Amino acid sequence: MEPITIRQPDDWHLHLRDDAVMTAVLPWTARTFARAIVMPNLRTPVTTVEQARSYRARILGALPADMRFEPLMTLYLTGATSAEEIVRARESGFVHGVKLYPARATTNSQFGVRSIADCTAALETMQRADLPLLVHGEVARPDADVFDRERIFLDEVLIPLRRDFPALRVVLEHITTREAVEYVREAPGRIAATITAHHLAYNRNAMFVGADGSAGMRPHYYCLPVLKREDHRRALVAAAVSGNPRFFLGTDSAPHPRRDKESACGCAGCFTAPFALPLYATVFEQAGALDRLEAFSSEFGPDFYGLPRNPGTVRLVRGTPDEIPPVMAGDQEFSALGRDVCRWRMTTAV
Repeated sequence: MEPITIRQPDDWHLHLRDDAVMTAVLPWTARTFARAIVMPNLRTPVTTVEQARSYRARILGALPADMRFEPLMTLYLTGATSAEEIVRARESGFVHGVKLYPARATTNSQFGVRSIADCTAALETMQRADLPLLVHGEVARPDADVFDRERIFLDEVLIPLRRDFPALRVVLEHITTREAVEYVREAPGRIAATITAHHLAYNRNAMFVGADGSAGMRPHYYCLPVLKREDHRRALVAAAVSGNPRFFLGTDSAPHPRRDKESACGCAGCFTAPFALPLYATVFEQAGALDRLEAFSSEFGPDFYGLPRNPGTVRLVRGTPDEIPPVMAGDQEFSALGRDVCRWRMTTAV
């Protein structure tokens, strides 16, 4: 297989955390992606433009001197988010979206939205200002089965929200189900979806079956939204390779210390940044659609966000990625997911 060269991609959904962890994981994204939408769910959430400005400065300060990378900042939506803060966000030039986390749906979401009605003023202003709403699409109530939380969210939250705010630009992030694919493909208005590499490459069996076929729990494959059945994975692959510009790359790379993943109540999140693009390339090759990888990875995202496409390129060659050294932040180790199925590896960014 000949090497492939594509326009340098962007990551439209990324967790960098903060401080020493951010310093440890940031280079793995910056070596591949020119830009990334950075999630605001820090332990103290990024709810204001000034907090986003400070976080952006910390990211750029942690970037190795020989790397170029642009963080695209977001605000964390709460019931207290004001219309005035949305206006400041739009005028800032560096805030590119506002993130809706249903309260207690995922990591550091305890400050999130309990009722969409609490956010009316913010959403109306976002609609007028054309500032995208980025959605973690799951309900978090205890009576909802974890494998059904995305499907229920579509019916109970997203469809009514978009009916009330029909001009709002929406990204349904890290979709995992056939129902989400069908909704994004067919719904009227300005809506798109990101798809992760791990949801394309694995179904939910990966959490429960070891590499040798033995039974067991593999916590590094646990994420939210959780991996789904094989028929859902196939629907995601079909959407990703379809050439439909409503679907584009967002890794949702989410580092957690190994000791927190391998615990009695392990954290949700997959740290895929070191192998993300090779993992996407592997899925596209298996689907016979390598010629569509560039559009999915490098064109549809910036087009939807109204940003220029990147001028540089990246190159991949056939072969298993090299082992990476331990990713450490102090005494904490962060284990990357994805190498086990990759059949491509990164070479250079030009």
